[in-house]
Amino acid sequence: MEYHEAADFLFGLRRFRPKPGTESTARLLASLEDPHDSIDCVQIAGSNGKGSTARMLERTLRESGYSVGLYTSPHLEDLRERVRVDGRKIPRSAVAEYVDTVRDHVTQRGADGDSPTFFETMTAMALWYFGREDVDVAVLEVGIGGRYDATSVVDPVASAVTSVTLEHTGIIGDTEAEIARDKAHVAPDDAPLVTAVSGDPLEAIREVAGEVVTVGDGTGDGPAPDVAVTYGGLANHAEAAVSIDAAEWGVDTHVPLPGDHQATNAGIAAALARQVTAVDEDDLARGLRAAHWPGRFEVMDTDPLVVLDGAHNPGACETLAETLSAYAYDDLHVVFGAMHDKDHREMATALPDPETVVATEPSLERAEARSVLATVFEDAGVPTVESVASVQDALSIALEYAGADDCVVVTGSLFAVAEARSRWTRAGVPKRISNLEDAREILAAANVPERGVGRFDGDAVHRVVRTNLRVSQAEDLKDELLRLGGECAIATDRGGDERVDAVLMGTHSQFDRLTKTLADCAYGLETVATELRQTLDLDDASEDTTSDVGHAGDHGVGADDEGTASEYPWHAHTAVMGILNVTPDSFHDGGEYDAVEDAVARAEAMVDAGADVIDVGGESTRPGADPVPVQAEIDRVVPVIERITDLEAAISVDTRKAAVADAALEAGADLVNDVSGLEDPEMRFVVADHDAGLVVMHSIDAPVVPDREVDYDDVVEDVIDQLAERVLLAEKAGIDRERIVIDPGIGFGKSAGESFELLGRIDEFAALDCPVLVGHSHKSMFAHVGRDADERLEATVAASAIAADRGADVIRVHDVAENVAAVRTALAARDPDRFEW
Repeated sequence: MEYHEAADFLFGLRRFRPKPGTESTARLLASLEDPHDSIDCVQIAGSNGKGSTARMLERTLRESGYSVGLYTSPHLEDLRERVRVDGRKIPRSAVAEYVDTVRDHVTQRGADGDSPTFFETMTAMALWYFGREDVDVAVLEVGIGGRYDATSVVDPVASAVTSVTLEHTGIIGDTEAEIARDKAHVAPDDAPLVTAVSGDPLEAIREVAGEVVTVGDGTGDGPAPDVAVTYGGLANHAEAAVSIDAAEWGVDTHVPLPGDHQATNAGIAAALARQVTAVDEDDLARGLRAAHWPGRFEVMDTDPLVVLDGAHNPGACETLAETLSAYAYDDLHVVFGAMHDKDHREMATALPDPETVVATEPSLERAEARSVLATVFEDAGVPTVESVASVQDALSIALEYAGADDCVVVTGSLFAVAEARSRWTRAGVPKRISNLEDAREILAAANVPERGVGRFDGDAVHRVVRTNLRVSQAEDLKDELLRLGGECAIATDRGGDERVDAVLMGTHSQFDRLTKTLADCAYGLETVATELRQTLDLDDASEDTTSDVGHAGDHGVGADDEGTASEYPWHAHTAVMGILNVTPDSFHDGGEYDAVEDAVARAEAMVDAGADVIDVGGESTRPGADPVPVQAEIDRVVPVIERITDLEAAISVDTRKAAVADAALEAGADLVNDVSGLEDPEMRFVVADHDAGLVVMHSIDAPVVPDREVDYDDVVEDVIDQLAERVLLAEKAGIDRERIVIDPGIGFGKSAGESFELLGRIDEFAALDCPVLVGHSHKSMFAHVGRDADERLEATVAASAIAADRGADVIRVHDVAENVAAVRTALAARDPDRFEW
């Protein structure tokens, strides 16, 4: 079974059960031999805040060394977002395997009139996958209520009810007390239920759950909470300060989710974590700070302030308004798209008074008509109200209205937020097509039906881009590209709830005309046109008809168009970064340069040999390497950096610790090479404060765990997908994209075959519109071609030439002279007039 067939099957299931109960989910899991029986599960119920709390708990437990499964809903762009293990989405192959396994059971139950619902089947898939991956803990966000929710098939070791408001009143109760009783059925047998509910709903919860742990700020009537939380306000534009105090523990930290309600959610997550394990305060602080949760008061920009928040009911809109009040701005411009079953007038009343509202419709059947939403805001007295079909177009209009000191908020539903967020996250992936077999593989990977593969493969041997669009966008784009003589293959249509993959095929001139036409179209196609022009370098003055796109020179350093010196050497040509390990235990040169004088001499020799960047590292990431304390690492790297800042090369510090990066940048380093991919929550702010450069690496573990096996559907596209979020995280901290370099992380959580695939397809990373670093020097991947640890120089040099030819911007190596020769030769062969030394 293919993934697109599995997704179609799941989306085709009914959404609601006429009779409440967990029996259907239990039967489905029994058919899978009850994979959940071996898992410790935590259930989190609540009217609002349960998703944020689940994410905070998951990240905190991972920080404590646990392998954690996370099940949440809904998804923003991809069905697989709902099921994650250690932060990684369930692979497409696993979704297909699961559906292939349960299809007969689900079909038979459907024939008996009792088919599992979409949510029940997804819940079973999550528990099946968590069991297969042998996670230590599974964190489950409850769907509706608690008593009859599909997740209540488990016997939890810990549970929470975050909040109670009037919701789903026809299903779980007509009063807050009745709703609280229903939700309280998630209570575990052997631990008190954690809750931030107060008043009569709290008493209703006690009636069902018995003992509870209360969380709150202590400002209301009644006894003091067991876990007291204090919201300290904004720490910066993207984080808030939070203090949590209990009888025997406490923590002060920042959370990346502003708002006093998120302080409460953090308190609940911390209390749950303490029930699951003896998590220490450092892990609590770090875990809570790393709990990023897209679409929940997510600050995307500050000039103007742009916020995405999936507030979908009046209570959530009230909370949004409270959180927004902490920010200084002039006028407010709102993009609003909601579902038809919501109280739109109360939501509009709860929001701050906007100067402009652009009403819009997310691409799904349940979306309320934009004309209805526009009327609501007109009746509320908003000065300017517009209506536009596409969320992306609505966002563009709001941004045109906004001045630099204004604020733009996208809200009303997570569905609207998801479509708006694609402005920052969607990336077309350029494809290198050498023959018909390449074309067939790419078409099949995009879920194009087999008959379409046979039809289009002969048309794909020129410029090809794979992208992901809303169905309406894909159909309009296809019509226009066909009119121009190109081709477009689209995956199976899953309806309005899901995006579809599209493979675009055409000549340079066809894509040029296509994008110019789309620039004047609605439905978000103007944004699509801009992305295509960037992906295919259509604004480059010279027309390159080869299928590889993106190269070091396209990112801009060395000299700019006016001939003035630019900041980083890779903007002028593929740069060579020389590795300078001032460590006793690095895998290739450990102990050779750990004395300052030896390190300085080595740096000077590398620059003389042609190195453009010197990368100074004080901690090894080789398998089994011992962690180095912060001060010891600073003492290793800072004296060396201070001595080499006058060399004719950029200076990089190779570290995963923010405190080390801060000291190194103060000492004169120009950029930070973070092999952990921003695992230290403070790192992005340190780099932003210093206005420095940043290398973000895709890493599963640092140091490397030798026996770690990671399932990739497509290692290149999976790494691109994960790096896209890390790049966005850096941007949201205030680091300009022009200062961000991406590293696919060859050898880090990848097999030798996967590492070679990354090398061979390095040009596809142009999708992220960032310079690309390749770090392959003397790595174990070369055992794949018969090279032992002491004979990998020639293989490293060959790989450097391949990487330079295919568009890499930075080559990170130990042996500078040999690799400089390889890189320069590759560049001269590519363009002898441009590249000459």
